[in-house]
Amino acid sequence: MPEASELVESFPSYIPLLVTLGVVAASLLAARWYFQRKEAKFGTHNNFSRPIVMLVLTAFALVALIIALPLKDGTKDQLLGLFGLVMTGIIGLSSTTFVANAMGGFMIRSIASFRSGDFVRVGNTFGRVSARGLFHTEIQTEDRDLTTLPNLYLVTNPVTVVRNSGTIVSASVSLGYDTHQAVIEPLLLEAAKGAGLEDPFVRVMELGDFAVVYRVAGLLTEVKQMVSKRSQLHINVLNTLHDAGIEILSPNAMMQRPLKDGQKIMPVASPVSAPTPKVEDVPENRIFDKAEEAETIERLVFERDKMVKEKLELEKQLSTLEGEEKGAAEKRILFIDTEVVRIDAHREAIQGEGESKNAPAEQ
Repeated sequence: MPEASELVESFPSYIPLLVTLGVVAASLLAARWYFQRKEAKFGTHNNFSRPIVMLVLTAFALVALIIALPLKDGTKDQLLGLFGLVMTGIIGLSSTTFVANAMGGFMIRSIASFRSGDFVRVGNTFGRVSARGLFHTEIQTEDRDLTTLPNLYLVTNPVTVVRNSGTIVSASVSLGYDTHQAVIEPLLLEAAKGAGLEDPFVRVMELGDFAVVYRVAGLLTEVKQMVSKRSQLHINVLNTLHDAGIEILSPNAMMQRPLKDGQKIMPVASPVSAPTPKVEDVPENRIFDKAEEAETIERLVFERDKMVKEKLELEKQLSTLEGEEKGAAEKRILFIDTEVVRIDAHREAIQGEGESKNAPAEQ
């Protein structure tokens, strides 16, 4: 059969293509295996390099396959030129989103203005950072939902980051002109202290047509409880003023029903005091669970890398140490090995718990 003989004769010309195809497939599979192993070890919250490496490898793979095709040099040059034009067009058309978001991701990493677990506010979005990627940043909001923001949006808009050392929690309230400021200020300070705020202070923000606007604020050092402490401050302000017989006119009081002279608008004092929530029962533990997991894993990975670097330095110095110094270095290396195992076990437990929470329910 002439067709079979022609196929056998032309087979050697396809050998470079088959070899290149095997090398390309092995390279892509090896890269995928490496990143899967890395994700299993360190988590997927801040996998920054994977999309770049896989994109570059795919582009090189396509170029290598075109070069290995059993075609004439002129045809190969035309295919390479066409491939270059297609890639240039894709990059040009998507430069406003694809490349811009990637550059934004690099810029956010280089500036390091926030990390996983930090409270941030961007526009109308407020929550804790739960993941940082090359093209987007994920924020877990107060509703426990996940909001994905493009990195270009974060670079081009002001980002407010809550400092880990503490933040100011405040509440505003409108009160009538018939109550003296010297009476109101101690009550508001008492409400702030009852909410656990440090160094509270009161300011008069506005002299309105119907009421005076007061703002009570204080320093909260445990920023992870910011949501519950803000609510607790509002509750304390409400109860403290009502217990003192002061009516609240927020935002203003415009009555449409007749009132007797001296009648005040406030509820009857309740004999039951509101229970104080326990630290482990604060709502933030349920609201920002993914952000808390991401922060913990990132901190554990940082501690692990730091210990591994210290171990390598100590192993290099062992040959130059003697006596007690060498014994101390060997003990430190054993301690680091134990800590690395403990950190890995702790991280795997956190990841396993997070995966079980996010697993779909069985039908």
